[in-house]
Amino acid sequence: MEELPIIQKTYDLILWYIPLLNKLPRSHKFILGDKIAVNLYNLLENLVRARFSRDKTLILKQLNSELDILRYQTRLLLDFDLICTRRYEFASQKLNDIGSDLGGWLKQQQRIKD
Repeated sequence: MEELPIIQKTYDLILWYIPLLNKLPRSHKFILGDKIAVNLYNLLENLVRARFSRDKTLILKQLNSELDILRYQTRLLLDFDLICTRRYEFASQKLNDIGSDLGGWLKQQQRIKD
């Protein structure tokens, strides 16, 4: 079975992000770092669930807000000087790519329902 691009992009983002989060200072690793990691894993899990769900729309709509939370959490890493601008830009671009795919998938599902 061929992997959906959005799932592969999320998987790749996790592979890039988790080692970075593991290097955070202790004061942020177990609060912000853990929250980001949990949210990334939840995003991946729910994308897989949506893939096999009969009614994908509800799951996809919820993922929009989860993705936005990840954007803010990533920005916090930058604002706390925990990542450099280059890494922030990379993560932001990947999150935006996932968001674009998510929006396209949601629109497709809404057209199917109509």
